Amino acid sequence: MSIVKINVLTVPAEQRETLEKRFAARAGAVEGSDGFEWFELLRPVEGTDTYLVYTRWRSEEDFQNWLSGRGQAAHSGSGAEGERPKPAATDATLWSFEVVQQAAPRQD
Repeated sequence: MSIVKINVLTVPAEQRETLEKRFAARAGAVEGSDGFEWFELLRPVEGTDTYLVYTRWRSEEDFQNWLSGRGQAAHSGSGAEGERPKPAATDATLWSFEVVQQAAPRQD
Protein backbone atom coordinates (compact mmCIF):
# COMPACT_ATOMS: atom_id res chain seq x y z
CA MET A 1 0.00 0.00 0.00
CA SER A 2 0.89 3.67 -0.11
CA ILE A 3 3.13 5.67 2.19
CA VAL A 4 2.40 9.04 3.78
CA LYS A 5 4.89 11.79 4.55
CA ILE A 6 3.81 14.56 6.91
CA ASN A 7 6.07 17.56 7.21
CA VAL A 8 5.35 19.19 10.59
CA LEU A 9 6.12 22.91 10.39
CA THR A 10 6.20 25.34 13.30
CA VAL A 11 5.07 28.66 11.83
CA PRO A 12 4.78 31.86 13.87
CA ALA A 13 1.52 33.77 13.36
CA GLU A 14 3.27 36.57 11.46
CA GLN A 15 4.64 34.04 8.92
CA ARG A 16 1.44 32.10 8.17
CA GLU A 17 0.44 34.17 5.15
CA THR A 18 3.99 33.91 3.76
CA LEU A 19 3.98 30.12 4.10
CA GLU A 20 0.59 29.74 2.44
CA LYS A 21 1.55 32.06 -0.44
CA ARG A 22 4.74 30.08 -1.06
CA PHE A 23 2.81 26.81 -1.26
CA ALA A 24 0.23 28.40 -3.58
CA ALA A 25 3.00 29.76 -5.82
CA ARG A 26 4.43 26.31 -6.40
CA ALA A 27 1.10 24.62 -7.07
CA GLY A 28 1.69 21.83 -9.54
CA ALA A 29 5.31 21.25 -8.48
CA VAL A 30 4.56 17.75 -7.19
CA GLU A 31 1.40 16.68 -9.02
CA GLY A 32 3.19 15.33 -12.12
CA SER A 33 5.70 13.27 -10.15
CA ASP A 34 5.72 9.53 -10.67
CA GLY A 35 4.06 7.80 -7.73
CA PHE A 36 2.49 10.97 -6.28
CA GLU A 37 -1.05 10.36 -4.99
CA TRP A 38 -2.18 13.27 -2.77
CA PHE A 39 -1.22 16.61 -1.18
CA GLU A 40 -2.83 18.75 1.52
CA LEU A 41 -1.57 21.80 3.40
CA LEU A 42 -3.31 21.81 6.80
CA ARG A 43 -3.62 25.12 8.65
CA PRO A 44 -3.98 25.01 12.46
CA VAL A 45 -7.27 26.38 13.74
CA GLU A 46 -6.75 26.54 17.48
CA GLY A 47 -4.12 26.19 20.16
CA THR A 48 -1.05 25.52 18.01
CA ASP A 49 1.32 27.11 15.53
CA THR A 50 1.92 23.83 13.69
CA TYR A 51 1.07 23.36 10.02
CA LEU A 52 0.99 19.87 8.52
CA VAL A 53 2.04 19.22 4.93
CA TYR A 54 0.50 15.87 3.97
CA THR A 55 1.69 13.97 0.91
CA ARG A 56 0.84 10.44 -0.12
CA TRP A 57 3.02 8.33 -2.40
CA ARG A 58 2.79 4.96 -4.10
CA SER A 59 6.11 3.91 -2.52
CA GLU A 60 9.08 5.11 -0.48
CA GLU A 61 11.17 4.88 -3.64
CA ASP A 62 8.82 7.27 -5.47
CA PHE A 63 9.05 9.76 -2.61
CA GLN A 64 12.85 9.51 -2.50
CA ASN A 65 13.06 9.99 -6.28
CA TRP A 66 10.92 13.13 -6.03
CA LEU A 67 12.91 14.38 -3.04
CA SER A 68 16.25 14.01 -4.82
CA GLY A 69 14.97 15.61 -8.03
CA ARG A 70 11.96 17.90 -8.26
CA GLY A 71 11.53 18.13 -4.48
CA GLN A 72 15.03 19.47 -4.04
CA ALA A 73 14.34 22.14 -6.67
CA ALA A 74 10.96 23.03 -5.11
CA HIS A 75 12.56 23.59 -1.71
CA SER A 76 15.41 25.75 -3.00
CA GLY A 77 13.37 28.61 -4.47
CA SER A 78 15.18 31.88 -4.76
CA GLY A 79 14.18 35.39 -3.86
CA ALA A 80 15.41 38.78 -5.00
CA GLU A 81 18.84 38.78 -6.66
CA GLY A 82 19.09 34.98 -6.39
CA GLU A 83 18.98 34.93 -2.60
CA ARG A 84 17.06 32.15 -0.94
CA PRO A 85 14.12 33.60 1.02
CA LYS A 86 14.07 33.27 4.79
CA PRO A 87 12.09 30.17 5.85
CA ALA A 88 8.58 30.88 7.11
CA ALA A 89 8.82 27.94 9.53
CA THR A 90 11.03 28.02 12.59
CA ASP A 91 11.16 24.22 12.89
CA ALA A 92 10.37 21.22 10.70
CA THR A 93 10.04 17.49 11.35
CA LEU A 94 9.21 14.77 8.83
CA TRP A 95 6.90 11.97 9.91
CA SER A 96 6.62 8.79 7.81
CA PHE A 97 3.79 6.26 7.77
CA GLU A 98 2.65 3.21 5.83
CA VAL A 99 -1.03 3.03 4.96
CA VAL A 100 -2.37 -0.20 6.44
CA GLN A 101 -6.11 0.51 6.20
CA GLN A 102 -8.20 3.00 4.31
CA ALA A 103 -11.84 3.80 3.62
CA ALA A 104 -13.73 5.96 1.16
CA PRO A 105 -17.32 7.19 1.15
CA ARG A 106 -19.87 4.63 0.06
CA GLN A 107 -21.26 5.04 -3.43
CA ASP A 108 -25.06 4.57 -3.10
